[in-house]
Amino acid sequence: MYTSSTHRVVIVGGGAGGLELAVRLGRKCKNLRKISVTLIDQNLSHLWKPLLHEVAAGTLDSGVEAIDYLVLAQHHGFRFRPGKMIGLNRSEKLVALEALVDDKGRQIIPQSIVRYDTLVLAIGSNSNDFNIPGAKDHCLFLDSRHQADLFHEILLSRFLQLQYFDGSEQTRVQSLQIVIIGAGATGVELAAELYHFSTKLKGFGFDHLDATSPIKITLIEAAPRILQALPERLSLAAEKQLRKIHIQILTSSKALEVTEDAIILDSGRATQAQLKIWTAGIKAPEFLRSLDGLETNHINQLLVHQDLTTTSDPSIFAFGDCAACPQLGKTQTVPPRSQAAHQQASVLTKSILRRLNGMAPMPFVYKDYGSLISLSQSSLGSLMGNLTGSFFIEGWLARIIYLSLYRSHQMVVHGSLRTLLFMIVDLLTRRTKPRMKLH
Repeated sequence: MYTSSTHRVVIVGGGAGGLELAVRLGRKCKNLRKISVTLIDQNLSHLWKPLLHEVAAGTLDSGVEAIDYLVLAQHHGFRFRPGKMIGLNRSEKLVALEALVDDKGRQIIPQSIVRYDTLVLAIGSNSNDFNIPGAKDHCLFLDSRHQADLFHEILLSRFLQLQYFDGSEQTRVQSLQIVIIGAGATGVELAAELYHFSTKLKGFGFDHLDATSPIKITLIEAAPRILQALPERLSLAAEKQLRKIHIQILTSSKALEVTEDAIILDSGRATQAQLKIWTAGIKAPEFLRSLDGLETNHINQLLVHQDLTTTSDPSIFAFGDCAACPQLGKTQTVPPRSQAAHQQASVLTKSILRRLNGMAPMPFVYKDYGSLISLSQSSLGSLMGNLTGSFFIEGWLARIIYLSLYRSHQMVVHGSLRTLLFMIVDLLTRRTKPRMKLH
């Protein structure tokens, strides 16, 4: 039952899952003074992570798509607190936050603590470089909006260097070599988006680029096929489309070392590249391993029960990429996908409210609704349903369904009416706003 004091629900991590949970709980608890909901994130704005490959390629402007946490907090009845979690005291129920500083290192907010009664960790994950020598020093990553923006700045700078090269014509390089390590969904989608971006540059004055292939992209994958975690039919269809746009694919090829200008493979082959981006594997943030006794696995994910409570503390939940949640009746854990975080946020909303009323939290049962891959202007995928089984789709239908995933996220965050208005605005401004970000 409710106590006389306010029950403090603290959510750490404002990614897709954490933000959806904060919005759902905030709406339900907006007029309940005995419950407060606080969202903590080290950034001031939210950008849906599956869009990062478009930001990196320059086909999406992160400044336009990002939404402010403070605005969302005001609209939906929760509180937002900027900060990065660095520690936990479970006995006193305290979350420690790192001091917040600006780009020049000047302190904005001192190191602080936040008290909680129920804590939810939705911190997400980062790319796993598997401690490959040189990966951290010579590769770019795509785990955050900042990294995506940085990649785009470097990409555009390289194209400008090609265009305004001041040496002799004989030594001019007319194309840019890019290697993507990891051919999962992020790597495959990034490759297609980069190719689309490069082919449009000729129309913006980049007349010194190779007309047929201004960008040379190589996808390196350690597994026998790309999109190894997805159905084989989807993998083969994606590979066929990528090869049509002259993207080189090296499967069963493991990166052993990354140098300043090449990737050294286990075959002994050195693949040259001016830009290298690592999209292989995931791991949760390192600090979770020393978080006051909470159990983790080999990739730092927090171990949780079927109801998403951590194995060490029933007052702490964890979900999304940072949690290893068992799948009912299977040996595998729930896959680190946006649809899983979306489902978990919905179940957790009910579970937290149930616990406040003295009832047990609900078990989480993952439902796989299929997979969709965006190959820039086209999409393909497989969908699953109780009546139809699994079926393959591609072309315009797959593209529409892929875009609807983002609209579903917007509907949770903004509501149906505002999402509809966003869609109308996008349609009206499609012909007037720039198709690419060139700054």
